[in-house]
Amino acid sequence: MWHAKGGDAAVNPLPSEPDTIYDILGIGFGPSNLALAIAIDEHNASAPAEGRIRAGFLEQQQGFGWHRGMLIDDATMQVSFLKDLVTMRNPTSDFSFLCYLREQGRLVDFLNAKTLFPLRIEFHDYFAWAAARVGHLVEYAAEVLAVEPVTDQDGTVRWFDVLSRDPAAPDRTLVRRARNICVAVGLEPHLPPGAVRSDRVWHTSELLPRVAELAAAAGSDRAVPVRRVFVLGAGQSAAEAVDYLHRSFPEAEVCGVFAKYGYTPADDSPFANRIFDPEAVDLYFHAPPAVKQSLDDYHRSTNYSVVDMELIESLYATMYREKVQGRERLRMLNVSRIREVDDRGGQLDVTVEFLPTGEREVLGADLLVYATGYRPQELGPLLGEAAKLCVHEDGEVVRVGRDHRVELTTAAEAGLYLQGGTEHTHGLSSTLLSTTAVRAGEILDSVLARAPRPV
Repeated sequence: MWHAKGGDAAVNPLPSEPDTIYDILGIGFGPSNLALAIAIDEHNASAPAEGRIRAGFLEQQQGFGWHRGMLIDDATMQVSFLKDLVTMRNPTSDFSFLCYLREQGRLVDFLNAKTLFPLRIEFHDYFAWAAARVGHLVEYAAEVLAVEPVTDQDGTVRWFDVLSRDPAAPDRTLVRRARNICVAVGLEPHLPPGAVRSDRVWHTSELLPRVAELAAAAGSDRAVPVRRVFVLGAGQSAAEAVDYLHRSFPEAEVCGVFAKYGYTPADDSPFANRIFDPEAVDLYFHAPPAVKQSLDDYHRSTNYSVVDMELIESLYATMYREKVQGRERLRMLNVSRIREVDDRGGQLDVTVEFLPTGEREVLGADLLVYATGYRPQELGPLLGEAAKLCVHEDGEVVRVGRDHRVELTTAAEAGLYLQGGTEHTHGLSSTLLSTTAVRAGEILDSVLARAPRPV
């Protein structure tokens, strides 16, 4: 397997001279802005000099990383490998997953596996391979602090100044000016109200490193005994966490807690999956609000609070096998909610309510894992003054055009594009990989259509 090296921030920083103006500057460098970087790189490779655009991307991580905390060794992708960073936009691109496989010498082996769904660790490695190839466009360890609109003498917003920490001197701030910015900062872990993370209370986003820490401490005076673990949630991450913890702690009781009667299978049938087609984005965008809501309601089972059937059957088989053997380590506390968590330092007291009767039981636990999903990050703290220019609908969500460009409240030539956080306008696929390649092409086309023409 190909393994990416660390970030190249100190070796290849993005220019920040006052006379350097970027046509587009990306904030965040996960799969979405990585796909955009590739689209730009391919455009510049074939365009005449006057048609090329200057682009750069700022990423606060030290190197490329995507959901590292859930890269479980046997977990597979839930999306076809053909929905990679490029294929849906440009099937001939040499940035495709198949080209990655060919370069790694595994193309024939993958074909013999007869699957559309690679291992998650392999797809992450593919992303890192692609990110390294466009590393000249990225500065890592560059935390963005603010975005400030810049006006001309007529009061028109012409540019955005993006302020970020200097990776070589974190106390110093760098300023880069751009005609457009593209925000793709991903999602942030969501916890129930009042929940507080600690050494014993985690979110699934930190599952693997936390388990590794416990394994490393085993046998030392820092060892934490793990006798009972709770996992709250009913989606794919919850079920994967239950399975992984059950395997990782062979002496512990692992309890899944959820308000449903049982895990719900994900609807990945061919007709339902068409909700993630590029054409479906057009239909959703132009549909009346009531139709948008009905589509969300009808098709939430394709993505939210659902689990792959194969994993459901595996967990049930494990439970049944343990019941036969008389040692039940895997338990499902269904139709239940966690009402209180009392962290007593050495142990958690978890109050679980059985919803049909209201009966509550306090159970001791060593670990509690919240598999309660993610939510879009708020734009205000990131964008600063620029966020005040965004037009909002219903006082909450921003108004976004079909080309993923945010509508601004004032005269503006500069553009603000969003990748993610646009489910209200672009549908269920806006936070998923399904339309990533196509969306990158749409943003690039929008930037090119609005680019200043040479005199």
